[in-house]
Amino acid sequence: MNKGVVYLVGAGPGDPKLITVRGLECLKRSDVVVYDRLASPRLLRHMKEGARKIYVGKLPDRHTMKQEEINQLLVDLALEGHAVTRLKGGDPTIFGRVGEEAELLQENGITFEIVPGITSAIAVPAYAGIPVTHRDLASSLSIITGHESPDKLDRSIHWDKVTNATGTLIFLMGVAKIGYIAEQLIRHGKPADTPVALVRWGTRVEQQTIVGTLESIERIVKEANFQPPAVIVVGEVVLQRDKLKWYEQKPLFGVRVLVTRARAQASDLADRIEELGGEPCELPVIEMREPKDEAAVQAIRAALAEAETYSWLMFTSVNGVEYFFAWLERFNVDIRRFHAARIAAVGPRTAEALRKRGLMADQLPAKFHAEGLLEQLEEELKPGEKVLLPRGDLAREILPRELLAKGLLPVELDVYETVLADSQDEQALEWIRNREIHAITFTSSSTVTNLLELLRKKGIEDPAAHLAGIDIASIGPVTSKTAEEAGLAVTIEPKEATIEALMESLVQHQMTKRNADHHSS
Repeated sequence: MNKGVVYLVGAGPGDPKLITVRGLECLKRSDVVVYDRLASPRLLRHMKEGARKIYVGKLPDRHTMKQEEINQLLVDLALEGHAVTRLKGGDPTIFGRVGEEAELLQENGITFEIVPGITSAIAVPAYAGIPVTHRDLASSLSIITGHESPDKLDRSIHWDKVTNATGTLIFLMGVAKIGYIAEQLIRHGKPADTPVALVRWGTRVEQQTIVGTLESIERIVKEANFQPPAVIVVGEVVLQRDKLKWYEQKPLFGVRVLVTRARAQASDLADRIEELGGEPCELPVIEMREPKDEAAVQAIRAALAEAETYSWLMFTSVNGVEYFFAWLERFNVDIRRFHAARIAAVGPRTAEALRKRGLMADQLPAKFHAEGLLEQLEEELKPGEKVLLPRGDLAREILPRELLAKGLLPVELDVYETVLADSQDEQALEWIRNREIHAITFTSSSTVTNLLELLRKKGIEDPAAHLAGIDIASIGPVTSKTAEEAGLAVTIEPKEATIEALMESLVQHQMTKRNADHHSS
């Protein structure tokens, strides 16, 4: 068997979008990904289908895998012929022990590549509004490990030289030793009032920053019960934070939002959450697919064969549009055969999906649900007209029922099925179990029922009670009703049932909460 290759990749400081282009390429092509807790779990979604992931960080039931064991694991995987990505937080060459891993790979004749990453030493301070250099304050910096015991620190760090060697001092992994570090810097010439900042979980939703001086910082750390991992910044550049703390000013900073819609549709919503400073946690609980039942397939074929007979085509979702056109292609049906039909759409997104295919909706209701469409078409619907309704198997019955009551001939066409998604993100489920989710977005009734069903399957007996206190953001009244009937308290509902309006309402809600917390503190 041919030997594989190992990519020693820096994952960046935490924000998954800070990985390099080359690092992402390696991740996507690898058969196995070996990672630890400092690499964002969201990066693992870029793995190719069927790739293995191996966690070598610390778990509650076992200690961190020893470095020697990780080194050997990489060798063994490569000798089996795999392409392997070793995903390491920050940059692998800065206290990442990449030299030890690469050395053993070299000894075994295994091809490897070191892919630099954005080090937390510069990225974490930047996200806290602290540039590590500044024309007027610091023209140089030192990056120092603070992880060792005091006696080892004294052997590895020449305090008399380091203290005043550069304008900015960056200590990584030194929270537990902050008192000793501050003491040594003062002893060797740093003024006691030198500014110091500690940034915990920088670039992530949990980011926290505390500021003090060399003289006061140990007390401040103890009072705040400030825990690692954190980056320590010593120097006048810390004073820039008051003017430059851009990340913490974003409207959704500190908010982890659960996105429950189907994976194919989740990316737009997730991207918007990230732009606003929040952390999207994607847990697709629904999955759309073509019906597999042969009778259902034949019913679609028969309905499309009568294209010329329809007076109306009514679309109630983007999915309905997408799957309708997929079936047209499958059965070789020309859309021009529906020349006698007028087109109605529920909501601007559905209308946009039609517009991309060269079809303009004749009717778009002011209220983006079935009731709104019926209200809009009240004067235009004529008894005897045949209406084709391409939609999902879980669609509400109000539209065909009311059309039938008005004397029309509705043809319900289940062009797709909605099922509980098979694959689930264990990290997302862990955040839910630990109540580390701050808001949940529901974009349909099926996302509500499927999330609750999934949580029951995962051992949470009363999901509604478990989610109490978490902000529930519902896209509209129909979804809200489903959520409330299931025992959830809906806290956010936009006036318009659109993703844009949902995000605006979520932002407004979070800003209101933030202002209330500010005034009460």
